[in-house]
Amino acid sequence: MNITRMNATDLDIDLPNAKLAYTIIQSLLDGHEALGDLLVVMSHALDEDTLKALTNTAEWQRYLDSKRTLQSTNEQIDKLVAVLKAMEEREAIADS
Repeated sequence: MNITRMNATDLDIDLPNAKLAYTIIQSLLDGHEALGDLLVVMSHALDEDTLKALTNTAEWQRYLDSKRTLQSTNEQIDKLVAVLKAMEEREAIADS
């Protein structure tokens, strides 16, 4: 299912599992951000030639591609959060 067209009534998941999924996704994103921060710190310890050699590798390009992909992923997570909030509101209304 495309998250951009998702709404609370389209979900085939209950609220506790949706929150668990969000928590897992967020922890993976936090780990990726921490890795990026570590790479920045480590790059300051490298001499210019070594840093240039590192940034010319396929691994570095994959890392940069991953960073670009995460930008759109963050937008999708914002939409997921909105759906989760709608689910919570719907559940609160049903409980009252």
